[in-house]
Amino acid sequence: MKLKAILLAGLLCLSGIIHAADNPVIKIETATTSLIFRVGDNGRLYQSYLGKRLHNEADIRHLPQGTEGYLTHGLEDYYEPALHIVHNDGNPSTLLKYTSHSSQKLTDGATETVITLNDDQYPITVKLHYVAYPAENIIKTFSEISHKEKKPVSLQKYASSMLHLNRNKYFLTEFCGDWSHEANVTERELAYGKKVIDTKLGARANMFVSPFFQVSLDNPSEENAGEVLVGTLGWTGNFRFTFEVDHQNHLRVISGINPYASEYSLPANEVFRTPDFYFTYSLDGKGQASRNFHDWARRYQVKAGDETRMTLLNNWEATYFDFNEDKLVALIGEAKHLGVDMFLLDDGWFANKYPRSSDHQGLGDWTETADKLPNGIGKLTAEAKKQGVKFGIWIEPEMVNPKSELYEKHKDWVIRFPNREEYYFRNQLVLDLSNPAVQDHVFGVVDQLMTKYPDIAFFKWDCNSPITNIYSTYLKGKQTHLYIDYVRGLYKVLERVKAKYPNLPMMLCAGGGGRSDFEALKYFTEFWPSDNTDPIERLFIQWGFSQVFPSKTLCAHVTTWNKKTSVKFRTDVAMMCKLGFDIKMDDLTNDEQTYCRQAVQEYNRLKPVILEGDLYRLVSPYEGEREHTSSMYISKDKSNAVVFAFDIHPRYGERLLPVRLQGLEANRMYKVKEINLMPGAWPSLGGDDQVYSGEYLMTVGLGLFTGQDLSSRIIEVSAQ
Repeated sequence: MKLKAILLAGLLCLSGIIHAADNPVIKIETATTSLIFRVGDNGRLYQSYLGKRLHNEADIRHLPQGTEGYLTHGLEDYYEPALHIVHNDGNPSTLLKYTSHSSQKLTDGATETVITLNDDQYPITVKLHYVAYPAENIIKTFSEISHKEKKPVSLQKYASSMLHLNRNKYFLTEFCGDWSHEANVTERELAYGKKVIDTKLGARANMFVSPFFQVSLDNPSEENAGEVLVGTLGWTGNFRFTFEVDHQNHLRVISGINPYASEYSLPANEVFRTPDFYFTYSLDGKGQASRNFHDWARRYQVKAGDETRMTLLNNWEATYFDFNEDKLVALIGEAKHLGVDMFLLDDGWFANKYPRSSDHQGLGDWTETADKLPNGIGKLTAEAKKQGVKFGIWIEPEMVNPKSELYEKHKDWVIRFPNREEYYFRNQLVLDLSNPAVQDHVFGVVDQLMTKYPDIAFFKWDCNSPITNIYSTYLKGKQTHLYIDYVRGLYKVLERVKAKYPNLPMMLCAGGGGRSDFEALKYFTEFWPSDNTDPIERLFIQWGFSQVFPSKTLCAHVTTWNKKTSVKFRTDVAMMCKLGFDIKMDDLTNDEQTYCRQAVQEYNRLKPVILEGDLYRLVSPYEGEREHTSSMYISKDKSNAVVFAFDIHPRYGERLLPVRLQGLEANRMYKVKEINLMPGAWPSLGGDDQVYSGEYLMTVGLGLFTGQDLSSRIIEVSAQ
């Protein structure tokens, strides 16, 4: 009997091994997260788990089979699919079965897992890629679709990612708005049915909604607690996120290019690669999710992510279109006096037949206006070098005014209907970057300026119009390819710029935050979150973008917007990001000018903490009646921190509570000092150079807020 029991146990064990071999388990893991797939008895791939990392291998066999990992159109699923293909014979169904998977360590420390799926009735192959960044707790996913049918197949839907969640409740946070009102934070509970966040604007795709989201599980999202899925798409064009709760209260999240008007004809043996979708699964609320993204972006994704950023003075608000060489030379002198690293020349410097005196003309004609700049850009770069500052310049190379020489010569380069009246957004049209000749032209805008004026140290690359009049002369019978091929054409141009000028920093701008994605940030060091520089509005806008993007990517300028606020308040707000000035210094008082110069010095000293440190959002401007907000940055070694505190419109007699700091070492002693004060002002934080333990600062806190309208404070915290 004992021998029979041993033999039976052995057979059962062998059966388990064979079953495991026939039904592989595939794990994608970071330090804190597990995404687990398994192959079902039917040969199809299922997502069994997404959540806190499971460390015990024996537990994995207890997981439920879950939901199919990359659902397709036309079979037994009744909800939104990730993939929809129409085959040569008109059949719109695809059934994907597991073929193989592989994993490899990448040179940057990440691990890539590739799962290959095939249809046994049609020669369709889908490869699902998952790249896990262990320390940063980020997973990147994309899909590759190919086939060997005789004729092209039609891709109707083609998601980068499909994720499944099974919890009691789901709370979605989206970031919507409009020009000058970007990235508003709105949270709502998801119930049965579908919520879609998408854009159909083409070039300036993010004008109404930003391409990232947060999903909090079981409870509304919190800054420092709870499980939160945060995702964003790396695609500088139309995107779509679909959140669908089914009849069993399961949530599927589908992310990728918006298939609207984008049916794609894929020839045999070509690979359609979807954009990268990045996500993090935080066990400690939105704050930790943000820090995950910030660390990952600086290390892996953003151009020059490990380098500092230049402060600057922009001429726009000082001159608008009304300037000449002498005015600009004087402003370069102001940049030197202010102590910033660079002078940036904005719009209005180009075109001669139709001089750029307003936004109605000249766009597309990239030669200096002779009566404004008789000695060309070279005079300005030489003056900047003489003053010891860098020189940067504004361009908008993807666009054209109908009143321009470029439009007159090359209407065939313009996205426009050949038989309809043109519709203009901001008096301009978009050039057709699906056309290689247009790609050469756009690259040439940068290349010719750099060749002629190699001392140009920075480009502000703008994009003020979405795609209107959506028709391509170049694409002829493939009009549904335009939205996709436009973006791919843009990337081809940016790759050429990066290859020839690898160390050239550039700002990504699109009428404000109309472009804000991590694929574009492979080519740009920073982006312009909003044309709205009212410091109160910026507190909200910067709060929204900080959920995903690190401070060094967010440009923030001190301007004249909202003169009810002091120069100090405006500067303190801008110092939370990449600092710049867009103001006429001569209009400031002597004390204000002195303050600004001191603020630049303080910012340069604190850059390592602000640009490289961990962000802790302490008090949300969205809380209560929106009277206060506070955030802090702390160095990785916990030795230095900078705390920003703002009173917006406190209520009369309001009870002011201390603000608890975060991220410090409890047993370490810290000196607390108010900095960035106006000349003659005294610190008001209970005396200078107070010393507290980290435990006290995080448990009891500091009285950072006042009862004063539009008051701001910057507090430096230094380990002793």
